[in-house]
Amino acid sequence: MKFLDQAKIFVKAGDGGSGSASFRREKFVEFGGPDGGDGGVGGSIILVANKNLNTLIDFRYQQHFKAEKGQDGKGQKKTGRSGKNLVLKVPVGTQVFEEDNNTLIEDLLESEQKLVVANGGEGGLGNVRFRSSVNRAPRKKTGGDKGESFWIWLQLKVIADVGIVGLPNSGKSSLLSVLTSAKPKIANYPFTTTNPNLGVSIYNNKEITLADIPGLIEGAHEGIGLGDKFLRHIERCKSLLHLVDITEENLLENYFKIRNELSKYSKKLLKKKEIIVLNKIDMLSNEEINKKVNDLNKKIKKKIYQISTLQHKGLTNIRKSLIKYAN
Repeated sequence: MKFLDQAKIFVKAGDGGSGSASFRREKFVEFGGPDGGDGGVGGSIILVANKNLNTLIDFRYQQHFKAEKGQDGKGQKKTGRSGKNLVLKVPVGTQVFEEDNNTLIEDLLESEQKLVVANGGEGGLGNVRFRSSVNRAPRKKTGGDKGESFWIWLQLKVIADVGIVGLPNSGKSSLLSVLTSAKPKIANYPFTTTNPNLGVSIYNNKEITLADIPGLIEGAHEGIGLGDKFLRHIERCKSLLHLVDITEENLLENYFKIRNELSKYSKKLLKKKEIIVLNKIDMLSNEEINKKVNDLNKKIKKKIYQISTLQHKGLTNIRKSLIKYAN
């Protein structure tokens, strides 16, 4: 399934039904009086967060949504049937913005959380409502109110326990595929991943949700390489797994390139717990690996893990650390 994390849609709640201008007509009742019922309420449009969805792709093919109109009132003081609500399912983590795409209406963070985004119109009044001591046979009735209608933006921020970040071609998709059952596209060239991928890793009967964020480059915080769109998915992750290609010459420089982009996008990202992982150790000798790790340790005072996604080396240690960092 294709991934879509932003969509603009038009919502139109149902109009209220009109009231009825009816009079009671029965045999032997010469002046039955007014008995027109009220119109029904128009249906509302409701967004519901669904944990089984992870994309807004459905809203690419349909942008206009309209709820049912309330029925008109009838004689014998019968109120018209209310219009059916239109329920739209969106992924957990969806933010709802006004048409300016800047004013936040609601942030749907929990499964089954609901938002009435457009209210249906109230039904009109039947003529029975206007009967009085001076007007016993009113013909007055009112039409139903219009339902709310406007454009809104939906923006999805992926919710995951751990976000995998790193430069293009560092092996993020490969790592996700060996830690989880996810099947992301994998190839030996940059920008294989153009959308976030999600997967679930299970270790000691505990589930951890991982998000493979497309490779970041310099200027990502300004939108270069669509980086600003990718970076927003990291905001909701509890921890970050920073994957670095150990075969590159400038490991320290590459590490700080990513940290710098995170900092420029939001200082809060630097406060998240970080797992540093060196990938592709199968391509170097033990002597080369030790030298590079020691050089990094002089500048980065954090534990550094070493793995090979190709040969599945060091993955058990990663799974153990994920349990700790995901909580």
